[in-house]
Amino acid sequence: MIQRIEARFEKCHAEGRAALVTYVMAGDPDPETSLEILKSLPGAGADIVEFGLPFTDPMADGPAIQAAGLRALKVGQDTAKTLDLIRRFRAEDAETPVILMGYFNPIFVYGVDRFLADAKEAGVDGLIVVDLPPEEDDELCLPALRAGLAFIRLATPTTDDKRLPAVLANTAGFVYYVSITGITGAATPDFGKVAAAVERIKRHTSLPVVVGFGVKSGAHAAAVAQGADGIVVGSALIDALKGTLDDQDRATSRTVEAVTTLVRELSQGVRSVTKRAAA
Repeated sequence: MIQRIEARFEKCHAEGRAALVTYVMAGDPDPETSLEILKSLPGAGADIVEFGLPFTDPMADGPAIQAAGLRALKVGQDTAKTLDLIRRFRAEDAETPVILMGYFNPIFVYGVDRFLADAKEAGVDGLIVVDLPPEEDDELCLPALRAGLAFIRLATPTTDDKRLPAVLANTAGFVYYVSITGITGAATPDFGKVAAAVERIKRHTSLPVVVGFGVKSGAHAAAVAQGADGIVVGSALIDALKGTLDDQDRATSRTVEAVTTLVRELSQGVRSVTKRAAA
């Protein structure tokens, strides 16, 4: 529900801080560990969770997230099983917004109408589908909005003022600003340029602007939180998870804790910045 996302940003704004958005891949390294991680994120400090939808050709993702998707696919993770994990998460958590992030192909294969109905029933709040531009809004964006799901659009350093209105036209929930040009997890952003870009986007929309790509630590999160309404961290969490797997890519006793430890550090970084006036 779009309302759940709006309520979370209102809560963060009232606390005078940015939101922490965490990304993990559904089914990585196995469905049960993935669910355990998903359940642990809010308690570690995540305000919103993004759940990756595994796909064989994730063109916008860097090596870490590509590998996570392949690990998930190897153990049989698919769209239906991903929605089931969210359904199980929702049985214990009715407040944390859940965003499904991925590519259009698995949704198309599943069937758009069926997918939207099942996603809403499972407790999904919004979608980020990186390979559907505004020109193709009829495919998924507009049907998602009619179903009550936010369709969250990406803006990049190359999205100029002429292009921004098209990008923002049917965006809901928040705007995801990709802080670097290229694939996920590839570099560290220039925080000064990020702040200026967020300011520019805010001149075009009243939606929260959330910054992702390249945030790896609590210090990074604090730097971005100075100007953004939220920070997304994905590749760093996947790397933390990967570092605990055995030589068969199976979870160990350290896997969940490695992710939550980094989330706690990121959360502390975000919460250390209280520049915004509380509502």
